[in-house]
Amino acid sequence: MGDFFISTEELRRRIGTGEAPLICDVRRREIYAESPQVLPTARWREHAQAGEWSRDLPRAADVVLYCVHGHNVSQLAAAVLREAGLRARVLQGGFEAWRHAGLPLIGKAALPGRDETRPSRWVTRLRPKIDRIACPWLIRRFIDAQAQFYFVEPAQVAPVAKELHAIAYDVEGVEITHAGEMCTFDTLIERFGIEDAALRDLAPIVRGADTGRFDLAAEAAGLLAVSLGISALCGSDDAKALDRGLPVYDALYAWRRSAAAETHGWPPKGS
Repeated sequence: MGDFFISTEELRRRIGTGEAPLICDVRRREIYAESPQVLPTARWREHAQAGEWSRDLPRAADVVLYCVHGHNVSQLAAAVLREAGLRARVLQGGFEAWRHAGLPLIGKAALPGRDETRPSRWVTRLRPKIDRIACPWLIRRFIDAQAQFYFVEPAQVAPVAKELHAIAYDVEGVEITHAGEMCTFDTLIERFGIEDAALRDLAPIVRGADTGRFDLAAEAAGLLAVSLGISALCGSDDAKALDRGLPVYDALYAWRRSAAAETHGWPPKGS
């Protein structure tokens, strides 16, 4: 069956990166409704209507589908997508294999007004630097790959969020913001129940840079410097700052996940 399936290990390696596939939860409607969790960035789709919603998927995208066990439901949907010319694969073992492996899951109820038919919308303050770049990275990589972000004056964050049916974050007086010594990045991890060791290691770096607590992580001062440099380069173009900032967190996350034990010095040792 060749490339018809993707293993939990391969999918796990791609989640949290800019090369992650589109993930479709095609569990039967009643099973999906009763389940409190989904895979990171997954959107629910009716498997029997794959021929219809497949038209809205980007032609160049990799697509991974999962049902409960990776049997007839997801395989039917994948076959339809592949017939339509899409690169679609089925998660081996489905949701249950992923869950039993202890891999990251996302709490469905944590996303206010969750709507499977459109991207989530998020509103925060102008001139993002650290938390307001780290949070969009976390959201795009683990919660909603199509999430949209808006930057406005602080006093307008709540009104604009209300008008857009969006989620306000990283301002005083809203639910998703700093809590005690924790920053908004920490709040999102806790709210969505994301259990990921590399992400947990990244959190004190973000918190230290965002709050001036360089004692929390040796890398915090460097992250602050890079973040301020991006802000200086981009000026008032917040969308550009976001585009330039996301790869920084991709790199930090990749380092924590697979290269944290590597060292570098001079003169070089070996080859």
